[in-house]
Amino acid sequence: MMRRVNIIGGGLAGCEAALRLSDAGINVRLYEAKPLWYSPAHKSGNLAEIVCSNSLKSMLPSTASGTLKNELDVLGCKLLGIAKNVSVPAGSALAVDRDKFSDAVTREVLSRKNIEIKNEIVTDIDVDDLTIVCAGPVCHDGLARALMKITGEQSLHFFDAAAPIITAECIDMDRAFFGARYGKGDADYLNCPMNKQEYLAFYDALVHAERVVDEVGGVFEGCMPVEIMAARGEDALRYGPLRPVGFRDAGKPYAVLQLRRENTESSLFNLVGFQTNLKYGEQKKVFSMIPALENIEIVRYGVMHRNTFINAPAALDRDLRLKNAPAVFIAGQLCGVEGYVESIATGLLAAENAARILSGKNTATPPRETILGALCVYITTPNANFQPMNANFGILPPITGVKKAERKQRYFETSDSAIRGWVKDITS
Repeated sequence: MMRRVNIIGGGLAGCEAALRLSDAGINVRLYEAKPLWYSPAHKSGNLAEIVCSNSLKSMLPSTASGTLKNELDVLGCKLLGIAKNVSVPAGSALAVDRDKFSDAVTREVLSRKNIEIKNEIVTDIDVDDLTIVCAGPVCHDGLARALMKITGEQSLHFFDAAAPIITAECIDMDRAFFGARYGKGDADYLNCPMNKQEYLAFYDALVHAERVVDEVGGVFEGCMPVEIMAARGEDALRYGPLRPVGFRDAGKPYAVLQLRRENTESSLFNLVGFQTNLKYGEQKKVFSMIPALENIEIVRYGVMHRNTFINAPAALDRDLRLKNAPAVFIAGQLCGVEGYVESIATGLLAAENAARILSGKNTATPPRETILGALCVYITTPNANFQPMNANFGILPPITGVKKAERKQRYFETSDSAIRGWVKDITS
């Protein structure tokens, strides 16, 4: 077998996979549809473009996301290191300057002599060639049809949403304040409070605003459009992204919108938790009703786009290979994980297993005590109502008999021990 692996998709999972294989001395042919075709969510011609939020979530070991990042550090993840080098202040979260991150990843991939980039729209998959498909979350229709042909699935998509980005100079700083909820971070979030009258006016305008798509259907709970969340009840947002708690010196606001820095220059801010499907004009009209954003200037509007994933429980083995096409791996959000770090992790694992096949070794999956291993178990376990899954402690084998704070630390310690043991086992 030729020591080459095809990778379809130059997003986070695809780039991590390509760099992992390159380090192993394996030739890579990386197929990227841009600039021939752009999904509705993508704008840049670079690789590894981040589109929904610039946050890669928490770094704290007491969180599942922080635990997964530790696993990736142990595994020698490339993109996580790049992300840390281009991070922007976000409290305990790892948030990146999107442009600098994409530029850095693109430069790293282009520097590798054994990675060939082919700008093509892939509409057919040779099931006999060792291939990693990671063209989610918004793949080309032609590739989706090819996947349906292989997996036998009739439908591969649901809808996802992204939040608007605004300029810093449009924010009324007299009506906003810096501070992290419960003091978690160094006042990295900019908070826009509302009193009851202001909130109710905003809420009424939001639920009656005109949407791009009237009936969305199948929206993933972890990235729900703010207007759909609001439609669940008058206080739904106040128990969600606008919860007015955790601020010691802000009086008692009725609701609080948080803004997060979008770039290292702090010239752009992201509306946290405000993924939306509103029409562009409606976004400006409704969001300007938040007092601190009265003069809102939106540089990138929120968008609704198709998020494609396979029915992993029916189609995938735990090593991320298709059951009926074992030379083909599925990684990234296409395999049924949700989140940037989760996508990177599955890209790394798929590449590791492709390299093992080329070396005549059996594929391997991290233990279930790790977040990565538990995600592989979750997405491949029979589930009649399968939906994508984020990193969370709930998918790990339960630890009982200890207090919640100690339990989180135990999860981290167990994961750390398990991933280090696994690495030792597969490299011995």
